[in-house]
Amino acid sequence: MSIFCNRSISFILISIAMTAMAAIPAQASSDTAAEAPVLASTCLGCHGIPGYRNAYPSYRVPKLGGQHPEYIVIALHDYKNKGRAHKTMQAQAAGLSEQDMQALAAYLFGRGKLATGKAKSDARIERGREKAAVCTACHGANGVSTMPNWPVLAGQHESYLKQALTGYKQGSRTDPVMAGQVLNLTEEDIADLAAFFAAQPGVVSIK
Repeated sequence: MSIFCNRSISFILISIAMTAMAAIPAQASSDTAAEAPVLASTCLGCHGIPGYRNAYPSYRVPKLGGQHPEYIVIALHDYKNKGRAHKTMQAQAAGLSEQDMQALAAYLFGRGKLATGKAKSDARIERGREKAAVCTACHGANGVSTMPNWPVLAGQHESYLKQALTGYKQGSRTDPVMAGQVLNLTEEDIADLAAFFAAQPGVVSIK
C-alpha cells in the first residue's frame, strides 16, 4: 500500500474547519435544547437499536455515544448539503436548523461515554495498526481523536468503517483530506484498517 500524507495541507484544512466551527453558536438556546429528545427520537429508531443495519448496502449504522458533538454537527451539515450520499440521512438533516444540530449533537453525545479497556488483537488488526500510522495526525492514537472536528474511529462498527472508507474512495462522500488519503487503498487495506479501529475501545451505542 502506498499512502502519502501531506500534513501541511491537512493542517491548513483543519484550521479552516476549526475557524468555521468557531462561527457556530457555542450553545443552543434552552428552548431548542429542551426539544433535543424529541429531535433525537427519529435517530434512536436506527442508532439506538443494537445491531441495526442499513438495508443496502448492508452495514451496521454507526455508534454515536461518545462521538464528538462538533463532528456530529459537521456530519449533519454534510448530509444536509448532500456531501454524503444517504437519502434517509439527507431527509433527516434537511429540516434541521443550526441550533437543532447543536442541541441534537450534544444530546446524542450525552447518551454514552467512550469505552475503555484492552483492545483485541489478531493478524488483521496488527496489519491495520501498521497501516493506520498515517491516520494518527487527524484521528489520534488508536483512533481517539483529540480534535473535535475529526471523528473518533476507535470502537466503531467494522462494517461501517469499511463502508465509509469505500465511500470516500468512490466519491459518494466528499472530503478533500480523506479523498487523498484513500486514493491508493486496496480492499485489503480498507478491511485491515476497519478491523484495527473497530478493535480499539472507543465510541459506544447510544442508550
